[in-house]
Amino acid sequence: MTDIPILTILVFLPAVGALAILLMGRTNSSVRSIAATTVLLNFALSIGLWIAFDGSANHAGAIDGVTYQADGLNFVERFSWISRIGAEYFLGVDGLSMPLVVLTNLLSVAAIFASWRVENRAREYFIWLLILQTSVLGVFTSLDFLLFFLFWELELIPMYMLISVWGTGRHEYSAMKFLLFTLGAGAALLIALLVLFFSNGSFDMVGLSHLGASGALESSILAGPAICGLLLFAFAIKLPIVPLHTWLPDAHTDAPTAVSIMLAGVLLKMGGYGLLRLNIGLFPDVMESWGFALSILAAISVIYGALITLKQTDLKRLVAFSSVSHMGLVTLGVASMNQLGVAGASLQMFTHGTITGLLFLLVGIVYDKAHTRHIPDLGGIAQRMPFTAAVFVIAGAASLGLPATSGFVAEITVFLGGFEAWKIATIVSAIGIVLAAGYILWTLERVLFGPPNQHFANLTDVKAIDAFPMILLTVAIIGIGIYPTIILNILNPSIASLLGS
Repeated sequence: MTDIPILTILVFLPAVGALAILLMGRTNSSVRSIAATTVLLNFALSIGLWIAFDGSANHAGAIDGVTYQADGLNFVERFSWISRIGAEYFLGVDGLSMPLVVLTNLLSVAAIFASWRVENRAREYFIWLLILQTSVLGVFTSLDFLLFFLFWELELIPMYMLISVWGTGRHEYSAMKFLLFTLGAGAALLIALLVLFFSNGSFDMVGLSHLGASGALESSILAGPAICGLLLFAFAIKLPIVPLHTWLPDAHTDAPTAVSIMLAGVLLKMGGYGLLRLNIGLFPDVMESWGFALSILAAISVIYGALITLKQTDLKRLVAFSSVSHMGLVTLGVASMNQLGVAGASLQMFTHGTITGLLFLLVGIVYDKAHTRHIPDLGGIAQRMPFTAAVFVIAGAASLGLPATSGFVAEITVFLGGFEAWKIATIVSAIGIVLAAGYILWTLERVLFGPPNQHFANLTDVKAIDAFPMILLTVAIIGIGIYPTIILNILNPSIASLLGS
């Protein structure tokens, strides 16, 4: 255990910020200042942890009387929490979770600044955003299954409140749909958690993964394919994988801009992270045997998501359906069960978070300025908002995977790993890139470069408060596109350990 509980500070600092807003946020200006200070401090802290991350670090533990060595585990905090059942307060990060921790804090900065003009019940709004940040950080740092589950469920409350109260359109319907789908995922997760605990007497996710690597968890039908299936169902809803995706477009369309940024950027990644940490970590042989079926589902998700995206006329709904397609690439990487493909899946989660987070931020800015998201009603915005248009082009280029952007690095890594394992599914999935080029270029032409709409003659470009998160996310997209080693060096050792290679 570290002398300074750095991960506890990281996880709960947003909750402390929420408490500070509750106690001291007398005006909307003070509320925004507290929220911005909190997320910026947490982002700086996560960057510091990234710099200090040591891939050669390890942590010793024991499960079922057998000691194990966890390679690459950093900043570990571990002590007994509920001693009667063996639950622990066990936090730590490795190469799988460290990038997602940074991503969560990066997008939280973008979400807070995207909410700068919120006036309606602003204090409650920012409190829920900060609680959401704490819950997601808890998921990515928890290594005790019970603690992981509690943070997983905690995320439901702020998400429901943010969509149902501050959303637009059918926001109450969309919030309830999100809640019901996610409760279904939580129920499957809880059953898996309980069976694993009663079978092995431990919530230690790292220890359970060592039992999984030895095949001990797959020796019975209850602790093998059935539990792996429950976990897969839970994480497939969250990712989402077609046909469990129907909650996503509605939630995105009716959510506030900041919530869409967090939902697409990090909440979907909870599903991908679960597939890597628990499905592959605990049941590698089962996942390998299901690889063909997963590759088919991946190809369906990629193509279906892209085809549906082509039909959208609402700019926000278009970006939402594109996420279904891009998350299919994560599934393809997982299905490959080789180091290159799984590394691609992990990289795709990070890069999709920054790219789609930026796209939703831009859609929100366009809507705030033009008061419409209906693509046929837009046009010629580049002439009025050149900076916004330039960033939109970069985000679009990254989304369709052009070289020198992070989207290209992630997609080519997934395809190389996927082709090694499942050639046909990978070739079919690659067609999705062609379709993505179609809907991205079509959207950019209609929104930015078409004939100027005279209704928008008085549009002005963004101010510094809006430009700051746009620049931050653009730097991440271009930086990783040019120098992907900065994240792959952290990912690869943990993925090698996960796959036992």
